[in-house]
Amino acid sequence: MPAVVTTRRRRLSGLLVLAVLLLCAIAASIALGSRNLGLGTVSEALICPGGLPLSCPAESSAAQIVRELRLPRTGLALITGLALGMAGALIQGYTRNPLADAGLLGINAGAAFLAALSVHLLALTTPAQYIWFAIAGAMLAGLVVFGVSTLGGGKASPLSLILAGAAVTASLQAMTNIVVLLDGTALNTYRYWVVGDVAGHDASTFRQVLPFLILGAILALTSAPSLNLLGLGDDVARGLGADVTRSRAVGLAAVALLAGAATAAVGPIAFLGLIVPHLARALTGPDYRWLLPCSGLIGAVVLLLADIAGRLIARPGELQAGVTLAALGAPLFIVLVRRRKLVSL
Repeated sequence: MPAVVTTRRRRLSGLLVLAVLLLCAIAASIALGSRNLGLGTVSEALICPGGLPLSCPAESSAAQIVRELRLPRTGLALITGLALGMAGALIQGYTRNPLADAGLLGINAGAAFLAALSVHLLALTTPAQYIWFAIAGAMLAGLVVFGVSTLGGGKASPLSLILAGAAVTASLQAMTNIVVLLDGTALNTYRYWVVGDVAGHDASTFRQVLPFLILGAILALTSAPSLNLLGLGDDVARGLGADVTRSRAVGLAAVALLAGAATAAVGPIAFLGLIVPHLARALTGPDYRWLLPCSGLIGAVVLLLADIAGRLIARPGELQAGVTLAALGAPLFIVLVRRRKLVSL
């Protein structure tokens, strides 16, 4: 019993620390950039809406930067980081593969293909226009992978999911290459999207993806108990009363919603879904009831910090968050691989 109490306290303390770090990262994301703003200026811009006579100062360039640029950017980084962190933990659990991320199910490839195809066929030019096609492509790819993995009356086992995901990803990437090579506009759009970045989006992108991410988070959290049972093996899980096929289908639907909507909005963010679950697992252990929310918080903190670092490193320009995270994530991933205690599921 004392060990159980100690573990619970450690997990609660970890979540509290992560919540504080997230608040600090949000504040830093709004305040820091090519033009640094004081906390007083940020508070004034957030509290005083434009247009109120006398009660607030006239609309300033700093207030416009906060409300029109940094606030939507920070909000998008927050929700997509949460989503990608949780999706990474889910896919590693369902495939029992510590090196898996959401791209393993063809989600990134599906989003890229339909986004490029919509630009080619419909002459779409802005993320707000093609994001719906990217979301649909990500979810259709996840559905195809699950369907292929169960062909012939088989079960959606971890191995069959990995093999089906690799095959679907390769096919979609080949078709995307054909589209972008035939259309220069699609190539430019794809080149911008595939780098992965939270900049260049307004509040409409946040509103478009938020319902998908909320639904995906609900499905993810409700699937945590069954995922704990699946970690014991399919046969043991069935013996304990779990519907393995249904549980895996619900979990993969959560992955498709979370990773699909996030990837459609900001592009594929390298290493985030791969590294974050290992960091969270070192803090919470293998219990997915704690691992999923912890992974979400760490994912949001990491993406926000990567975005802030990209702004500061190349000031007055900036590096995309996907580039920054890849550069920082590669060495960290090597460390995680060498420390088997963190990598093991």
